Amino acid sequence: MIARSSDALALPRLYAIIDPAQTCGRPVLEVAEALLAAGVQLIQLRDKRATSRELYKSAQRVAPLVHAAGGIFILNDRADVAVAVDALGVHVGQDDLPVEAARALVGPDRWVGYSTHVPNQVREAGASTANYIAFGPVFPTASKKKPDAVVGLEGLREARRITSKPLVAIGGITLENAPTVIAAGADSVAIIRGLVGAPDIRQRAEQFLGLLKSAC
Repeated sequence: MIARSSDALALPRLYAIIDPAQTCGRPVLEVAEALLAAGVQLIQLRDKRATSRELYKSAQRVAPLVHAAGGIFILNDRADVAVAVDALGVHVGQDDLPVEAARALVGPDRWVGYSTHVPNQVREAGASTANYIAFGPVFPTASKKKPDAVVGLEGLREARRITSKPLVAIGGITLENAPTVIAAGADSVAIIRGLVGAPDIRQRAEQFLGLLKSAC
């Protein structure tokens, strides 16, 4: 089990996000098992359509699998559910609970991640207790119905200059462009559709892991 310490935060290069809307109908548990079998170390569960009870039940099934594999389990949006299933942390966005409100719920030892889309938001996140900052979309993405404006690699480089906190790039990242994202300053790349929407999830995860291992 990875130690729960905000001072020892070390994000894996691959930040896998499971969104049931992107898995081509495959069950969340099946997707999680495939990712873990490939060696994925961090999984976030994101389900915008689920009720509180549905999200709790789904997270309750996935969390023990990730913990047993020695990995990091993050829940999107819901700090209360993250605590209830003993997740390592919660990830909040611009329309969710503010970082400090989420921190008050999860406590000092769990992680709080924060989504940002423009430089001022990155600065705000840098001054907060957020453990890491997500920034994007770096490239055009179909994972959101109403995506924010594309920031591009130069926007990512600017975000890197603004903050020293771990930076997770998200949005339209593929096997082809992932190395350029790491080169632009990201510590980790978040993948949704390009990973859990692949015909063979385990194989695609292994491809990303191999590629990111050599990226610099």
